[in-house]
This record gives sequence, C-alpha cells and structure tokens, in this order.
Amino acid sequence: MLGTRLQTQQRSSSQSGRETRLWSSSFGMKLEAVTPFLGKYRPFVGRCCQGCTPKSWESLFHRSIMDLGFCNVILVKEENTRFRGWLVRRLCYFLWSLEQQIPSCQDTPQKIMENTGVQNAISGRAPGGAGEGQVPGLMKKEVQRILDHIRAPPRPFLLRLFSWALLRFLNCVFLNVQLHKGQMKMVRKAAQSGLPLVLLSTHKSLLDGLLLPFVLLSQGLGVLRVAWDLRTCSPTLRALLKKLGGLFLPPEANSLDSSEGVLARAVVCAAIEQLLASGQPLLIFLEEPPGAQGPRLSALGQTWLGLVVQAVQVGIVPDAMLVPVATTYDLVPDASCDTRHVSAPLGLWTGALAVLQSLQGWGCSHRVCVRVHLAQPFSLQEYTINSRSCWGSRQTLEQLLQPIVLGQCTVIPDTEKEQEWTPVTGPLLALKEEDQLLVRRLSRHVLSASVASSAVMSTAIMATLLLFKHRKGVFLSQLLGDFSWLTEETLLRGFDVGFSGLLRCLVQYTLSLLQAHVALLHVHQGDLLVVPRPGPGLTHLARLSAELLPAFLSEAVGACAVRGLLVGRVPPEGPWELQGIELLGQNELYHQILLLLHLLPQDLLLPQPCQSSYCYCQEVLDRLIQCGLLVAEENPGSQPACDTGRRHLTAKLLWKPSGDFTDSDSDDFDEAEGRYFRLSQQSRCPDFFLFLCRLLSPLLKAFAQAATFLHQGRLPDTGEACASPAIHRGRLRVLGMGSACGGPGSGLLWPAELGYVEQLFQFLQATAQEDGFFECADRNLAFNAIWTFRDLGTPKNNRQWQKPSCCFGLRRLLRRAPPPFLLPGRGGWHLASSWVGQEWMPLLLSLVQGMW
Repeated sequence: MLGTRLQTQQRSSSQSGRETRLWSSSFGMKLEAVTPFLGKYRPFVGRCCQGCTPKSWESLFHRSIMDLGFCNVILVKEENTRFRGWLVRRLCYFLWSLEQQIPSCQDTPQKIMENTGVQNAISGRAPGGAGEGQVPGLMKKEVQRILDHIRAPPRPFLLRLFSWALLRFLNCVFLNVQLHKGQMKMVRKAAQSGLPLVLLSTHKSLLDGLLLPFVLLSQGLGVLRVAWDLRTCSPTLRALLKKLGGLFLPPEANSLDSSEGVLARAVVCAAIEQLLASGQPLLIFLEEPPGAQGPRLSALGQTWLGLVVQAVQVGIVPDAMLVPVATTYDLVPDASCDTRHVSAPLGLWTGALAVLQSLQGWGCSHRVCVRVHLAQPFSLQEYTINSRSCWGSRQTLEQLLQPIVLGQCTVIPDTEKEQEWTPVTGPLLALKEEDQLLVRRLSRHVLSASVASSAVMSTAIMATLLLFKHRKGVFLSQLLGDFSWLTEETLLRGFDVGFSGLLRCLVQYTLSLLQAHVALLHVHQGDLLVVPRPGPGLTHLARLSAELLPAFLSEAVGACAVRGLLVGRVPPEGPWELQGIELLGQNELYHQILLLLHLLPQDLLLPQPCQSSYCYCQEVLDRLIQCGLLVAEENPGSQPACDTGRRHLTAKLLWKPSGDFTDSDSDDFDEAEGRYFRLSQQSRCPDFFLFLCRLLSPLLKAFAQAATFLHQGRLPDTGEACASPAIHRGRLRVLGMGSACGGPGSGLLWPAELGYVEQLFQFLQATAQEDGFFECADRNLAFNAIWTFRDLGTPKNNRQWQKPSCCFGLRRLLRRAPPPFLLPGRGGWHLASSWVGQEWMPLLLSLVQGMW
C-alpha cells in the first residue's frame, strides 16, 4: 500500500507541488516547542586513555574547561579586528586575515644536507665517498630535488590571501564550524609546553586538509604542516599546497633495494626531524582518502607517524604531543564525487570548478554544520613506555576459527586476533620490527580515540531511524519522539551530538538535507508520513547511519550474539515471551560474542590494542544488562547467590597484599559458570533488541550475499591477471608502494581479489534490485567480505575437509557467522569443494535475516 501511494505521489504533478510546499512551510503543521537539547546533559568527550597515558590524563585536563562552550570559527565580525567603523564591517574578512600571526618558517636546506643520515647515504652512494664532509655537486642537486618534492617554504602573503578566500568560501558553504573552547584550551596548553604538536586525524573529506589548518591558524597556533597524499593531487595543485605548508612523500622512498630509496628516506627523515625541532605543528591523516577502496587505516599515515616515532626515539626532540582529531559533517561536501578521487588526481582547475559547483549547489539551501574535535593531547614517550607492557600473543583469524570449524576444539584460544590489512611502505619497513608494531598499534589506538570523540550529527540519527526503525514509513509526530529518544540514548552512552536547538527545527532542517532520499506524504488526518525513497538512495542513508554505529556498537554485537544463540532454540518469528523463557549461560554468551568479534573486521570494531577480547566481552555483557535487555537469572538447580551459609571456606587466601593481582577473584570462573541470563520482558525491549541487531545488518547481509555468490560458483576468470607479474608491479607503482609491499598477506588486493570484489559488488547490486536491500550494495562492504573470507584461510591438507566431523563443526559455526573459505589455485582463487552441495545456506540466511 505504501509503495503504491509513493508511486502515485511521484506521478502526480499537483501532489508533487504540494510536497514542495511542505518542505518550505515547516511541514504545514503547528508543532509545540520542546525543551532545547542545550538544556540536557552533554558529555565532554576526548579524554586520552588513562591506562596507557595516566600522566597526560591528569596534567592536561581541568574540570573547568568542560563548561567553556563552543565557538563558531568562521564567524568573523568587526569585534575580531582592531578597527571599527562601517568600512571595517564590510572588509572584516580581509582585515582579519592580515592580522593573523604567521611565524616565520625558515626551512634551511643546509641543515638537512649536514644531517648525519643524509651524509651516510651520500657517502655510500657516491663513487669514492663524499670525502671529508664535502658533498659532491651531483649529490647535492639530488638531495635538493628530493627536498623540493617534499616541501617548500610557506609564503606568508599567499597564506593570508588563501585564508581570506577560504573564509569567504566556508561561510558560503557551511552554516557554522563549531569548536569546543575547552578542547582548544587543552591543545593550546600542550603547545605551550615547548614540545611539537602532531595532530592525527580522520579523513572524511578532502576539505579536511584545508579546514584544519585554517582552524589552528585562526586560534593562534601558527602554520600547520599537512601531510598530503601524492595520489590525490596533480603536480600543479601539489606546488600550491607545498607553498601553503603541505608535505609530500617522494615515490622513491618506498624502494628498499635501491640507493635512490636509501637517500630519499634519509632526506625525508631529516626534513621531519628539522620540522619537529623547529616546533611546527604537523597534521597526519590516519584514514585513507574519501572514496578509497581498501583498508581504513592509511599506509601513508602510518609512514609519517613512523617518521615521528623515529625522530623521538633517536633523541632529536625529547617528546611529542599527539592530538587525536576528527571532523564531522551533516553531509560531506564532496561525497558525490568521492569515487573519482583515487582514480583521477584532483587538479587545480578541477578543484576550482568543484568550488564553484559547491557555491552554486550548496550555497542556496543545503548549507550544513561542521564540528571539529580536538581530543586531549598525550605524550608519545609515555605511550611508548606503557604500551609495550600490553603486548601479548596474537593469532590470525585462520588460527582462531579453523580448529572450531574442523571440530578439533570447542574453545576459542585465549589470545587476541592479529589482522593487518594496511600495506607496509618502504620507510616503515626500514624501522625495527618492534617499532613497526608500535606504529601500527598506536595508529589504531589514536583512530579509535578520534572516532570515539566524534560528535553524532543530526543526519546520522535521522538516517538510522528511517533505515533501521521505520523503513516502511513513519508519521512525523512519532518521528519527533523517536529523534529525541535516540538523541538521549546517544548522550547517555558518552557520545556527544553535533546539534542543538528546538526539536521541530532540527527535524525540519535534517529532512531538508535528506530530501533527495526521503518523501513526505500528506495524509488526511493532518499528519505527515515520512518515507525513505526506495532505490540506491538507501545506500547513502546506510553510509550516514554508520556514523552512529560506534555509539551502539557494543550493544549491537551483544544483541547479534544473543540472536545467534536463540536462532537454534526459538523460531525467529516466535513471540518475544517465548524467547524470554530461554536461559543463556555466561560462558556460552562469551563464546558467541568472541566468535562475532573475531569474524567482524577490525576496521569496523576499532578495538583499542590495550583492551583484551575478554574485557570487551565483559563490556558487551555489561552494556546489555545496563540497557535492560538482559536480566540475571539463577539456575534452578544451583545454589542461590544470596545463600552464603552453606558455602565452605576454601584454601585460597582471603586477603592479599595491596597491588597483588596474580590471584584475583575476578579470575575465578567457577562461580561465573553458574550465572545465567534471560531476555527482559519489558515492553520496550523487543523493538530495541531488533533495532540493535539491524545496525549490523548491512555488513552481515553483505557477508551472506558473498557466501551465496561463492556457493553458486560464480567466480571470475583471473588466471590471466594472476599470471602476469607486470600487472602486479604496475598496480603497486600506481598505489605508490613500489616493491615494499604486496603479496597475499600484505593487505593489498591483487588482481584476482580485485576481480572477486568487482563481481561481488555487481552481484550485490543485482540482488538489491530484486529484494530492495540497497544498504549492502556498497563496494567497501564487498572488500570487507573478500578480506574476511581470505583471512579465514584453508587447511594445508584439504583431506581434512572430507572428514564427517568437519560438517558438524562447520554447521555449528555457520549458525553463528558466515565463514566460507577461498582456496588459492593455479589460475586464481576458487571455492573449497567441501562447500559445494552442503546444506549450509538456509542456516546462514535464517541467522542473518533474523537480525534485521
């Protein structure tokens, strides 16, 4: 009925005109004003890890900074200048840019030429050596050429002119750019310590590289040196960005087996050492550029971070202050052209054309809000010292899940999962293996902190409600209540929101931003019906809703784990009261949560390296209890927990010295085995439980579709691609990795896997056209499915798959997660023969479909 009504609405021109009037007339309804969200509790986010950096956690924070409020960075008035008058009010942008303090950045090439590492590289490359410190003219020109490729001295006049133009552009595109004054105060305090600032940021838009330097320059922190990606910029644009403070990694630095690579890495290290010693702040993006198809963690970002770690360890600077940074948008300005960023570098004229298009398209009614988040700075030295004690043994996904599939064991090993999809570049491989591990875990730790400190925008909340709670449509009056409910749930989980104001105005503003993907239907009762438009626009809503997932990720994992336990006991369509009868043991809950944690990609979970899987499982279980979904129950056959009279004294010590955790009571699992839980019977629990399960449905649905794709034997012909090593080397050169990375275990997709991903993505699109589930028709989800199935691995002896005991273990795991395996073959990858003809697909689909 709803689909017929929507089609009738789209065909009728008169009703279309009525819908247009609804967008511009406050929906044609008289709505009562509600309490502003500013009056509710707003958590202060961005605190550093207390376990890894306890001294930084105490020194750079004071409770008074929580009440400082926000400021609009792009709001420049007459009061922001030293002058007054009617002419100043018209030229305030220009006068403001002239008054900005730009310290002199004198990059002396002579100091880099005299660097010990550069001298050693020159002596080993020049015939007969340099000889008593005299650099040959040819080598000096080569060093200067590499140095010119890396950076150029910033031009103050160009910086002021660009700041003025960027300020006008930002005011035309954005409503505001909000920055918390307390977070800025922490960063300014860290800068006053005399240590260099290194900002480690997420990467939501190409505009981040221009917006963040503008924010720091406006706050008096000087010129921010930005580490740009060589692939995203044309030579002309690179020349302009270098004069504005940009840094670029030379391509020859990735070569490990050539003297050019040794010299390039030495010059890069010397340039970073000089930059840090001069106290200039540095910005590094830890995520891949927007639109990139591959791992979430940036290989280039880890390279620059490794250079900073190396400079601190050799003693060039005593320490460095790391600042996690994140930028969130209501709608990303360049989201429509993200797919072209990696394939075609952005040129100067292309960028100017994009600016004009943004001014024309966004300047009318699509101006959005932006939040810049600066988390609490912490010491790199302190993290290095404390984090090494948290390094334990790790195993691959193949080692963790394969014995369970083969029926060799039923217990998951008590170890962490090792999953590195980001390729390793040449400068990072030049470090020690211990330092490489430090850089990888530090980058994952900081990225997790940046995501946790990011505010949830109104578009993410609205997309989540329309996609996972009201997919078939919802009345506006009910949508207002659900928007308020989900906002409060987000705030209660320690995540901030990037909006405030009246609920009516917020919902109207958010729906106007999403009007290309949402339809409004006027019903006769006087209310409005809000319906997400069917089609590929649902993929865009799914990407927006992914910004809200970190706030509910623990509960979503726990809800899917509980659903996986109940799917074999209670019919999915059964009543909620029937599901609440089943008792769930704590051990089986831990086991189910661990299975799901190991199966889900780490790029999605972003677990902190200092947190063990057991602690994460306990956190998931605690979250389910706190939100009221699980209720503790006592086993009828066990002794009641309150009956302490019949307990006998044991031989264990009841008192232990202070600080002795070797025999802690929390490690005694004998009592935990008798703990049982059941689903709560409160009226709100069924809807909330299904809502949590549906948050992970796009990824799990993509996994199920990938399993169907492989089960049908629809495999691409990649034999010719795999047989051509020249194609591999050419693709590596395009990615800027040289010969330093590659191979099946490096995280880089080879042509065979690229063929799988492309055909799987086409299969997801074709399936979405049939069932209407466009949320999983995403190329990144196809990448995640291929990588996960590859990491599951295969047994070395394929005869093990013919054992009857394997089928039981395989079915048992398939009731919880979809793990089809890919076998490497001579002409590519193919599906294991034991998977063909097995009746595992109904079990898998019944599990996944029950989650959403």
